[in-house]
Amino acid sequence: MTAPPQRKPHLDRFAMTLLVACCAFWGLQQILIKVASADMPPLWQASLRMLGATALLLLWCRYKRVPLFERDGTLKGGLLAGALFAGEFVFIYLGLTHTSASRLTVFLYTSPFVVALLMPRVVPGERLVGLQWLGLSLAFAAVAVAFSEGFSTASPVAGQWVGDAMGLLAGLLWGLTTLTIRATRMAQASAEKTLFYQLGVTALVAPIVSLALGETWGWHYSALSWASLLLQTVVGAFASYLAWMWMLRHYPATQMATFTFLTPVFALVFGVLLLGEPLTWQLMLALGGVAAGIVLVSRRR
Repeated sequence: MTAPPQRKPHLDRFAMTLLVACCAFWGLQQILIKVASADMPPLWQASLRMLGATALLLLWCRYKRVPLFERDGTLKGGLLAGALFAGEFVFIYLGLTHTSASRLTVFLYTSPFVVALLMPRVVPGERLVGLQWLGLSLAFAAVAVAFSEGFSTASPVAGQWVGDAMGLLAGLLWGLTTLTIRATRMAQASAEKTLFYQLGVTALVAPIVSLALGETWGWHYSALSWASLLLQTVVGAFASYLAWMWMLRHYPATQMATFTFLTPVFALVFGVLLLGEPLTWQLMLALGGVAAGIVLVSRRR
């Protein structure tokens, strides 16, 4: 087993910079998934992404000589974290077939509340106080305002509540994944092994669900879809998730979780820059609200 990590009580400048970079790509990832979904079945796309990322992680660990299969007491916690991670992605991809991306994103980003509410029960030192709770609520409210146009459609999609519920479940599973990593022997595992459990289990589960839903597998897709999938795999599922797992070992999860509110805001920004979507007052208000919320949650007590 690797040596216990030296935890820091607050996010430092390096951690904040890395978190912003991860959230920026995760916001861009919304567009990448949308592009690839034009001719690639969603769960088949997720399957290829997770399989590719697992292969990259194995190569990385072999190069860095990071042990993945030693007995260190992490198996139960790792499999649980992997199952929760797989369930999150299944609900995200299925939910998007029933509701709009904006609505699902709002429900997905209830995850920081799950972390903030449950984490202190297993890690008392990560309890949020006064102004930090205010910052968390402010950040979520800002995201909800940014996506308010997605809630005002004149004719809601049939069965939209199903997609909303799946988004809420995905957010719950995301929060429980973070909690599992911190509350079990996984807290002592390397970032690579933590990610391996999650990618590996999802790479097994996603194809099974894809087949069960009758998706047609193939390889003849557009160059744009393959480029999108490549970025999702290399930068998204491998590099950014590995960075996130590393930070979970060294920084407070409750403070990190608040930064994820930047992701849907980045998604809107990239929509404006890359898709020509309008720059609305909701977006500007969201940028300010999320920034203020992050400052409050990340402040030293």
